[in-house]
Amino acid sequence: MKHSFKWILFLLMGVLFLFACQEEAPVEEIIRPVKALKVADADTFEGIKYNGIAQATRQVDLSFRVDGPMISRLVNVGDAVKKDQLVARIDPRDYEVRLRTAKGQLTNAIAVRKRAQSDLDRLLRIQKKDPGAVSQILIDKALQNRDSAQAEIRSLEAAVDGRKDDLAYTYLKAPFDGIITKRYVEAFEDVRRKQPVVRLLDPSKIEMWVNVPETLISLEPYVDKVWVRFDALNLEVPAEIKEVGTEASQTTRTFPVNLIMEQPKDAEILPGMAGVARYTLNMPEGIQEPEFLIPVTAVFTDPEKQKNYVWLIDESANTVNRHEIAPGKLTGRGLTVKGLQPGQWIAVAGVDLLREGQKIKILEPGKLM
Repeated sequence: MKHSFKWILFLLMGVLFLFACQEEAPVEEIIRPVKALKVADADTFEGIKYNGIAQATRQVDLSFRVDGPMISRLVNVGDAVKKDQLVARIDPRDYEVRLRTAKGQLTNAIAVRKRAQSDLDRLLRIQKKDPGAVSQILIDKALQNRDSAQAEIRSLEAAVDGRKDDLAYTYLKAPFDGIITKRYVEAFEDVRRKQPVVRLLDPSKIEMWVNVPETLISLEPYVDKVWVRFDALNLEVPAEIKEVGTEASQTTRTFPVNLIMEQPKDAEILPGMAGVARYTLNMPEGIQEPEFLIPVTAVFTDPEKQKNYVWLIDESANTVNRHEIAPGKLTGRGLTVKGLQPGQWIAVAGVDLLREGQKIKILEPGKLM
């Protein structure tokens, strides 16, 4: 029995020795997919062109604010109209009748109030001469009748004003100078309020929306000149930035930018024409270290050092390294930072899950868009 126990102990020691002699199996390093964006510079900004479609600065579908049969339409497609010019007319007879009725009711209410006031004045005179000849109940009743008549007058005055407005609304006038580009109804058709009658647009100025990648939008304050080329006219015209959107598209990661331009003297840009915009920049000489706009999700903080960082991506090694940045102004478009250089790649999502030197794989490679 003792010999059996020795043999079992010997075998166990041998097995443990064999396991100890084996090399540890290598642990496969996890390569984490990372959404990354590339910091762009001014040269990149100027090298990009942006497509857009021309549209009128002001355009509106004109409609009546009352219902009725349209007895005349005084304009056709292509007609130029001036501000306050009559465009169409609804038959006013029903509205004239309603206005006369309201005025008659108001006249009657004024007469009722006059009688009520006269009755009240008479009772007050009697009470003044002989306090016991008139009860206070009669005086209170007369006062109530006078006040009720006055309230009725105020209500009917508002009704008369409303009827006057309705009658005025039977005239459809142009709110600004422009050109009629479309008609929706013909004369003698019944139209309803807010039903489009004609379309009016003002072609004196032209607008165009373009989409600028979010990595380049931080350079917008330094835009010097803008041009838009229309190949259909073989013409390039100067433009200005009218408006910049405050939120990037969730799908394209671009900001909408609205350009506005005057009509050229030797041609006419028509709404719907395709244009291509280009920019030049004027970077101030005093800027020693450029600022870049990056997503807030790209920044993380070391609570011990109280410093802010981003993960820089080494393209050759496919690894990430912590890089300190100086955060600036937080805007609706992102966070402006210093400490980056054009062409550097940064991680913009899941930054709390990364570690120094970790192997990564860039998802959807491309510029910051």
